[in-house]
Amino acid sequence: MIIPALVLLFNVNIHYAMGASLIAVIATSSGSSMAYLREGYTNLNIGVFLECGAVVGALVGAYLVSYLPISLIAVILGVVLIFSAFFSLKGHKSIPTGTKQHPWATFFKMNGEYPTQEGNKPYYVQHVPLGFFLLLIAGLLSGLLGIGSGALKVLAMDRAMRIPYKVSTTTSNFMIGITATAGSGIYLARGYINPALIFPVVIGVLFGAYTGAKILKKTKTPTLRTIFALVIFAVAVEMIYQGVTGGI
Repeated sequence: MIIPALVLLFNVNIHYAMGASLIAVIATSSGSSMAYLREGYTNLNIGVFLECGAVVGALVGAYLVSYLPISLIAVILGVVLIFSAFFSLKGHKSIPTGTKQHPWATFFKMNGEYPTQEGNKPYYVQHVPLGFFLLLIAGLLSGLLGIGSGALKVLAMDRAMRIPYKVSTTTSNFMIGITATAGSGIYLARGYINPALIFPVVIGVLFGAYTGAKILKKTKTPTLRTIFALVIFAVAVEMIYQGVTGGI
């Protein structure tokens, strides 16, 4: 939402909007990932391994930003937003984690356990090469569009690698900050990091996250999913329209 808000409402250049978005991703990821790590959900071995692919993708994506038309970037962002809206509205269905141990998962010590009401439950990571490839794509989108690509990362770990959903989401939260940091270095070198823009954005995001956490306790999840999906879809359509018509 940060990039469309800055571009569509405040007429900020999309490159500077993406730079501000990456810094905001770093700030929010750093604040919450430690809490998940202490609770025993985040799997550092999985996160570090997959980040090798995501960081490479982020560097490539950030490098390509200056060479692609702004209108094309806007259209790609709109498509990704529609995917995020669909992913949010669809919700989550539990997928069996399986009992077979992939050789790569065993070698890199990715298998683990996570806390449940019945005690710690073990899980075994599947299809590691496919997950690595999908994280490479997620990193590419992150660097190219200035986003965290959290939805795609969760999808890769949850659906492809059969990692429990809570482990996938918390590990993704840990990873998006690293991916954003990798891409932001190139944005900084290109001059797309504007402190005067970043400061209010980060303050606003942190305040919004705190307020959202309070509202979350009083709001039903299906309602949140519906509102979020409708808003994201509307913004996505506007971004695609502006990109196609040359309004950005």
